[in-house]
Amino acid sequence: MRCEAQLPPDPWVHRGRRVFLCAALAAALPQRARAGAQVEEPLADAVRSALSAAIAHGAPPKPRFGAIDQRLAYLRWLGEMSDRLKRHKTEAQTRIEFLETVWYESVRAGLEPSLVLGLIQVESGFRKYAISVAGARGYMQVMPFWARLIGDGQASRLFHMQTNLRFGCVILRHYLDRENGDLYMALGRYNGSRGQPQYPNAVFAARRKWLLPGER
Repeated sequence: MRCEAQLPPDPWVHRGRRVFLCAALAAALPQRARAGAQVEEPLADAVRSALSAAIAHGAPPKPRFGAIDQRLAYLRWLGEMSDRLKRHKTEAQTRIEFLETVWYESVRAGLEPSLVLGLIQVESGFRKYAISVAGARGYMQVMPFWARLIGDGQASRLFHMQTNLRFGCVILRHYLDRENGDLYMALGRYNGSRGQPQYPNAVFAARRKWLLPGER
């Protein structure tokens, strides 16, 4: 079943991006992530401004649906993903809030929720406070320089769930645009290993675990 989400107006959605829905701190010290990190690259002023606008307006994820079947499809996805996520997040409310935010930020950026879940699985293993050797932070392993380039400069906020997911989705969308829609190359750029197969292949494999039955 496919449904189109209707999200509150914001600068990112106004770019015309539309996507159809197809589908506690674990330790006292931050855990190391296995993934790599984005490489800082020069940004044109227009690109920087667009990305800054895209990460602004941190409203909570409250999707609206135009029809009952769309809402039912969303609830079906939420329930199915919650069951699958239990091994990573045992507390039910935490799982639901996380999945609601993943869905919202994915759709907002024009990305598949299953892709974003696969990327998070590979990047951080669903650990909120994961830190890579290179210093990338949180669920989507966002490098601190992004807070300086397009945020308010406070890298500590990258551990906030919605902030991290929004930055990660906006950055991946940016890389996908730069690579003219080539997801393989965009994922490599996201990981800092552009052109190498290991990371994109790992994300593609993980993505399959987060598809609904019939989407494979």
